[in-house]
Amino acid sequence: MSTPRVFISYSHDSAEHKGWVLDFATTLRNRGVDAILDQWDLRPGNDLPHFMETELERCDYVVMVCTENYVKKANMGEGGVGYEKMIMTSSMLQRIDTNKVIPIIRQVGNSLRPTFLKSKLYIDFSKDEDVEYSLDELLRTLLNSPLYEKPEIGKNPFVPLGSTKPDRTSDGLKEVMKTISNAFAKSTRNYVTLDETLPRTEMHRLTFDKYVKNAISEGLITEIYSNCYAVTDKGYEYLIVHNIVEA
Repeated sequence: MSTPRVFISYSHDSAEHKGWVLDFATTLRNRGVDAILDQWDLRPGNDLPHFMETELERCDYVVMVCTENYVKKANMGEGGVGYEKMIMTSSMLQRIDTNKVIPIIRQVGNSLRPTFLKSKLYIDFSKDEDVEYSLDELLRTLLNSPLYEKPEIGKNPFVPLGSTKPDRTSDGLKEVMKTISNAFAKSTRNYVTLDETLPRTEMHRLTFDKYVKNAISEGLITEIYSNCYAVTDKGYEYLIVHNIVEA
């Protein structure tokens, strides 16, 4: 998998907002994304229009951090944001895939986007407490690792509706069950601990915890002690059906 190059477009609303964008871009780079940001890649004396036009053309994706000030500037064609808007809505769009533009919502209380982005799906980054889940969604797009894998066309037209849910192949539930299964393979007990499972996954701890709770709520595992998990009969069937273990 090649490293995606991602240009981050935002408005300099405040020192706090610039700091948030810097942390956001740093996190993307730490998680396998070549994030391009003016705070790193632009110096006094550099040509701003040339930098923007060059990077917008070279990148695989453009992440636009939408705040109320950003939306106002983009719609009115003001400043650097306005210049990017001019590029993205004119000649550039003839040469790039418009699906590369991903708006993220940073303002609280609304989902305002620039007029030329209103038809696009966005990712909500307005709540700091949910930032890991939002990052998970964004990274799955940037790294081409979708939450659901499109199933192959089956030969049996009479498969029950309840068994036709998309397979969460590269995420969440399946990743947690695979990780717990791998930990069990090295354990002699009838349960595994969190400390035994976490080193076996590349998930962020918060994301892993979220899907562990999902696995518990769906009856696939049970927490017999604090941070100690056992696989249920339903969970064992899940492991077999998803080819994680052999019957």
